[in-house]
Order: sequence, then structure tokens, then C-alpha cells
Amino acid sequence: MVGGVKRCWPLILLMLLGVVSGAPQPITTLSSCKFVASDWADGDSFGIVGPDGEAMTLRLYGADCIEWHVNDETDARRLREQRRYFGISGRPGESAESIAAAKAFGKAAAEETARVLARPFTVHTSFADARGDGRHRRVYAFVTTADGEDLASRLVKLGLARGTGMFRETVDGISRKESQARMLDLEFQAARLGKGIWARTDWKSLPDERRLQREEEAELAAATGDAALPEGERLDPNAASREELMRLPGVGPVMAGRIIEGRPYAKLEDLGKVPGIGKATLGRLRPHLEFAAPR
Repeated sequence: MVGGVKRCWPLILLMLLGVVSGAPQPITTLSSCKFVASDWADGDSFGIVGPDGEAMTLRLYGADCIEWHVNDETDARRLREQRRYFGISGRPGESAESIAAAKAFGKAAAEETARVLARPFTVHTSFADARGDGRHRRVYAFVTTADGEDLASRLVKLGLARGTGMFRETVDGISRKESQARMLDLEFQAARLGKGIWARTDWKSLPDERRLQREEEAELAAATGDAALPEGERLDPNAASREELMRLPGVGPVMAGRIIEGRPYAKLEDLGKVPGIGKATLGRLRPHLEFAAPR
């Protein structure tokens, strides 16, 4: 399957053990991994082959590259949000040109990832489900290049990604919060130096662009009643996409990301381990969740 994950039995066993125990999975290090070229890959999401020959798709922690494969309305909205973040949405009459410019940087990020991963590299992953859009099966991972550099950090330093997305404690013991702060520092530095996509930033219009994005998100939330699920409708938190999770009461973009990163869960109480979810939130979530048996 394009963009899919074909796990070998050791990986399947790790996933199933996590479902049974409900415990966060430790990071596993895979050495001598190889990059798999494809026409769907992005700078932050791509296929690899592990040391035992298992194929999988990775999604980098801590970096978000510009979309350049826009296949549907969801991708288009995401690209627009990214352009606004970087301040390159374009003035009236300039949208087509700014879209093309943004996509070009997305392609450049994909090419940079393919270039630096041409030599065997190391993957650090707990096999947390990164199926953020509900279509492709991916796992979150840290990638260390043959030169010993963190790939996500490199992309952000070059201005080919923003320092956002999913974070967790690193294999070196750096906390989620500190890891996120360091990535944002790299982003600020790239912006100050005009690296990559930041060279196209219209700093005068950037505040208005970001404000428009916030207003549209608030309007969408209001129109959908804070994305609440209808009474009686249930989701499996182990399989739901980011957008589906955001329909749960009290779950926004950040919380949805934390739930995805903390997968799998065997029962409702396991969600209490997610930062920000307490007893009151669990009570609101209870009527809307179901836990499918492991497949």
C-alpha cells in the first residue's frame, strides 16, 4: 500500500504488547536503515527499510515540511495554513505564484531528506501511530543521519520545515518540553537568517495572515459546535485520525496530537496518562470512545 507500513512480526509483537499493557512504549533503535525513494514522500514523511528488511513509513518528530502533494481539500487547507504561518500567502492576484513557491520548498525539503539519507542512517522509534490524516499508516520517529545529525533539526535549521508537530522525550533523555523549545529556537534562527522558505516571508503581512488562520479555525469550531460528536457516536482512540479526535469534547489540535503520540490504549483509564487529561475529561470522553480488539 502506498505510504503504508508493512511490519515484520517483531514490530507487530511490540505493538500488541503495548495494547495489552496500556503502557507507553520505550524507544527502539534501528541501525543501518535505508531510504526508499517514492513519488509520494515529503521531507518529514517517507519510507524506509530497516536492518531486518522490514518496510515502514516514518513521520518525523518535531518538524513540519510544506505540503507539495496536494491531492484533496484537506491537503489544500493544510498548505494554506502553512503558507500563512510562513507569511507567503500572497497579496490579491498573487496566490498562484505563492502557492507554487510554497510547493517548491516542500519539494526541496523532500529532496534534502533523500540526499542526506542516501547513506545508511539510524531510526529511533516507539512505533507510535502517526496516522494523522486517517489514510496512511505511519510511525513517529527520530532519525539520525550518517553524519550524526538529527534530520528534523537539520530541516528546521535550513528553513525547509517549521519546528512544530509531535514531540516526545528523546532517546538522549531530553524532555518533550525542552525538545520543543530547542526546535523553536532553531526555527527563530532560520527566520532571522532568511533561510529557505523564510526568504519569501512578507513580514509586514505575516501577523494578519496568522490572524486570519486563527479566525477561520475559530469559525469552523463554532460552526461544528466545537466539533462535538453526536450522541451515541463513538471513536476508537487507537485508530481515529487527528481530525476525528478533535471532534471529541475538550480535545483540540494539541490534545489530539498527544493522544496520537501516546497510542495504543487498552481501556479508557489509559488515556489518563496523556498530559492534560484528568478525571473530568475522562468522564466527558467515556460516552464517545470504544476500544477495538487488537488485529
